[in-house]
Amino acid sequence: MRGSDGVAGSLFSYVDLEKRVRADHPLRVIRGIVNETLTDLSGEFDALYSPFGRESIPPERLLRALLLQAFYSIRSERQLVERIEFDLLFRWFVGLGVDDPVWDATTFTKNRDRLLAGDVAMKFLAAVLARPKVKALLSTEHFSVDGTLLEAWASMKSFRPKDGSGPPPDAGRNGEQDFHGQKRSNETHASTTDPDARLYRKGRGKESKLSFMGHALMENRNGLVVGAVATRASGHAERLAALHLMQPRANPAKKVTLAGDKGFDTQDFVAELREINVTPHVAQNISGRRSAIDGRTTRHPGYEVSLRIRKRIEEAFGWAKTVAGLRKARHRGLPKIDWQFTFAMAAYNLVRLPKLLDATS
Repeated sequence: MRGSDGVAGSLFSYVDLEKRVRADHPLRVIRGIVNETLTDLSGEFDALYSPFGRESIPPERLLRALLLQAFYSIRSERQLVERIEFDLLFRWFVGLGVDDPVWDATTFTKNRDRLLAGDVAMKFLAAVLARPKVKALLSTEHFSVDGTLLEAWASMKSFRPKDGSGPPPDAGRNGEQDFHGQKRSNETHASTTDPDARLYRKGRGKESKLSFMGHALMENRNGLVVGAVATRASGHAERLAALHLMQPRANPAKKVTLAGDKGFDTQDFVAELREINVTPHVAQNISGRRSAIDGRTTRHPGYEVSLRIRKRIEEAFGWAKTVAGLRKARHRGLPKIDWQFTFAMAAYNLVRLPKLLDATS
């Protein structure tokens, strides 16, 4: 017989969220790793909050919610809070019950800023990698490094002379600004919206944009990101960031390799890597110049293997920009961009872990 379409409300709710999520759902593995990681970070969270006053949103729930925003490509925190309100899977992952009220979007943003200022993203990434099951997947000998441009949340109209000269923009909230024929550079101009952003272009013939640079260090065994940092955009940023990320991984007792593209093939960078006992497996740049990499490195079979594996780091950048919403920054200021990029790299690792752990079990 035909079922009734009538709506009958109930006085009590008997929904068990644990039973509503299927046993083989990928978020179950991720949630287990995240919960263990957040337990280890409890002392770090205590340092960010006062022991007195009104209770805030638990930082553990904030971070779980931000992970969902990255996993499901949710454009804004207001949309994220709305999704948590009606999605049982989101409630289960965050740690809210069916009848628990969801936070206001403004309250969520205010509480999130505390985590942005606490360097929690890097500690979260390191804590995830320190889990015993995850640590067994990591290589300690072979790494790859690369960088990518992150478009700043600032308009080209905001890139104005530092000395205050130049014609004022037209009236209105987003008034027209005519900069045709002007010579503009980072030495003489700065963005009034985000002073940390720098005018940069990806290559010859490409347009210049106000940007930051994100840098990631990836281990070559399973392609997991083991280090990340964001910097101001410049021609030397990639090599300086690579040395910064690789320094803790260098081992005086044994050789460690680092793969990179042609942009890392410079005499200074190669020499500095060899000083810390790191073998530079960077692509040779022989376009009108002499490469800093010679036959001592290229004759080994592992050199070609490193160059092939190096391209996997582009997958992490592609995921961060298309899925996690990093094509254009959501925050302003280098510290917040650094937090956002590092957290996105940690989310990328978590997305890959269910399959990797399943393959090794």
